[in-house]
Amino acid sequence: MSAVHAEPLTLQLDAARQFDFWLGEWDCSWDVGDGRHVATNSVYLDLDGKVVVESFDGRPSLDFQGLSFSVYDRSAGCWKQTWVDSEGSYLDFAGGFENGVMELRRHGEVDGAPALFRVRWENIERDSLDWSWQRSDDGETWTSLWEIEYRRVL
Repeated sequence: MSAVHAEPLTLQLDAARQFDFWLGEWDCSWDVGDGRHVATNSVYLDLDGKVVVESFDGRPSLDFQGLSFSVYDRSAGCWKQTWVDSEGSYLDFAGGFENGVMELRRHGEVDGAPALFRVRWENIERDSLDWSWQRSDDGETWTSLWEIEYRRVL
């Protein structure tokens, strides 16, 4: 029997399966000025495996919950995600997976000035990954606004 070289799962799959690394139950943690915070995140497939559904719960560390719905839009050739949360936010993103990083972006504003935002999933392993929410005012330099460490529970 010969050994088979296994590439990372996300590189072997159809583009519509590139978010499969995120599926599962996760413990999430991050540091802020007042210490370490924790949350849970449940990510699963719905609607015949076509939609990635995320249910984020920051309680009790943070009185904040959110849902996202991600789908691979074959006609546009990219991932699209919609985020809604307990603060009444609605955000829409588009992007894709490249060089081991899933990155979705959106245009927005900060104090009336245009800004670019992105979410990134990187350092992706079977049981861990790093997630970040970042902002750029020039499209080249990025400031991290929130960084979360994910550890798989299931």
